[in-house]
Amino acid sequence: MEDGGKRRRRRVVLGSVLAGAVLISGVGLWATDSLSSKDRYCWGAWEQDSGPRFLGDYMLRDPGSERTSAESGVPGSGGRTATCTLSVVSAGSATESAGFQDRLTLSYGPVPEAPDQRRDWIDRYFSGSASPLPEGLDGLVADDRAMLILPEACDAAGRPSAVTLWGESRGGGSTGGHATPLTIASLPDISTMLLDAADVGMRKAGCAPEKPLRTSAPMARLAEDGRAAENPVCRIPGVTFTLDEDVRYEQRVGVVGDRLQTCSVIRRERGSPDEPAAQFVMAGSPRTVAVFAGLPEGAGQGFVRTTCGDRDMVFYARVGPELGDGGGKKDRRVFERFTEAVGKRVGCEPAKGNGGAA
Repeated sequence: MEDGGKRRRRRVVLGSVLAGAVLISGVGLWATDSLSSKDRYCWGAWEQDSGPRFLGDYMLRDPGSERTSAESGVPGSGGRTATCTLSVVSAGSATESAGFQDRLTLSYGPVPEAPDQRRDWIDRYFSGSASPLPEGLDGLVADDRAMLILPEACDAAGRPSAVTLWGESRGGGSTGGHATPLTIASLPDISTMLLDAADVGMRKAGCAPEKPLRTSAPMARLAEDGRAAENPVCRIPGVTFTLDEDVRYEQRVGVVGDRLQTCSVIRRERGSPDEPAAQFVMAGSPRTVAVFAGLPEGAGQGFVRTTCGDRDMVFYARVGPELGDGGGKKDRRVFERFTEAVGKRVGCEPAKGNGGAA
């Protein structure tokens, strides 16, 4: 009887252990399932609640708000641009009737071919509000936008490829439904989102380098906050405009380095998106210079190329009709003063171009 009792006790203990193991295993399976149930967006580049503000619950704080995503194309599809739009939409509530839509657009593809579209792209992503990515990465990051120029292996249709982020918000109230800048996340988080999207895009396009594009250096905000524009504009000697006192112009001085300089003059108007009135860029890294290839050259076109020592450099300016004269003598004079001042600063005499007719 004693031996039988011992056997029964051993069976009870063994059964309890097995039941506990099954329970623990079930908990493990449940935890795994709960982790894998988080939504992923934009070809799997980003995950819900992974850190950046736009991917977290904060964006869904209003009653009835929801996050949706839509993809158009796949990176590497015959040189065409693939896009993914991630939106947070709220229809409003009983206490706050005006709804809103916050939208983040991710794009992967070659820079635009047509000169006017290329200039629009340059003006948007070489904004003076953007700070440079660290550790030699060819890219810029601001609160509402980001851009990374990809390695040469990813060139498509004879042009450099890039990954871009663009954030905007539309709502009622004081904005009147116009698009206004959307703060996507902190600069370090935006740079992480940008590099994650680049890695996924390059893998799908078949041009990914052996090691993923990463940076361990902190993302520093070098761009200055917007301040009232004053002559000389962007603190560039000789660059002056007649600034209408009834119009609010801001200058945003961005990078000021040996291989990149950016500054934007923005027209500010309540309830309307920021309108670029003038843009200035000097670039001297190979991948950045490649972005400007094919643009019409000359002082009247606001673009010249030159060689400085062992490197190619470009000088680019675009002046809107409110401040300029459509490529005439006034615009050429501003451009030449810009190239002379910046060229002198970096120890490189820029080419004069052909006087601006072409």
